[in-house]
Amino acid sequence: PAFEGNVKGSVYSCCTANCGPNSWTHIHRDGLNCAGACCTVTSAKGGQLIIWDLKLIFDFPPGSTILLPSALFRHSNIPIQKGEKRVSFTQYTAGGIHRWLEYGGRTEEQYAIQDPVGFEQMLKERPERWRRVLEMFSTIDELRAGIIE
Repeated sequence: PAFEGNVKGSVYSCCTANCGPNSWTHIHRDGLNCAGACCTVTSAKGGQLIIWDLKLIFDFPPGSTILLPSALFRHSNIPIQKGEKRVSFTQYTAGGIHRWLEYGGRTEEQYAIQDPVGFEQMLKERPERWRRVLEMFSTIDELRAGIIE
């Protein structure tokens, strides 16, 4: 089916504008987002992103865009100082959209009724879906090879 996105030329189906004036997030994981796709976050004023599961803090300059697999890792950012203002714009894809496409343009309930054999096969493969998602991401060695070549 044809799909017209929220932002012209964007690959993402959803977006959120946080108009501030003090945009920041508590520790969370975006469990309803597509695990195999990174969301993009653009912060006009910059800031720090914390990836709690990896014990990492990233500084990012004003206007930069971050690609983050937000469904996979707990993350947050650091509040800004009193009197400062920060806004952000996030693009992402809801996991339900990918499931609907994988189910042939139907709900899980419709899939189970209309194609019980295919549905049972999907249920058997579901516990290993995370491996397929992780295989979509580059390894450190692959990234290094791409930079050196």
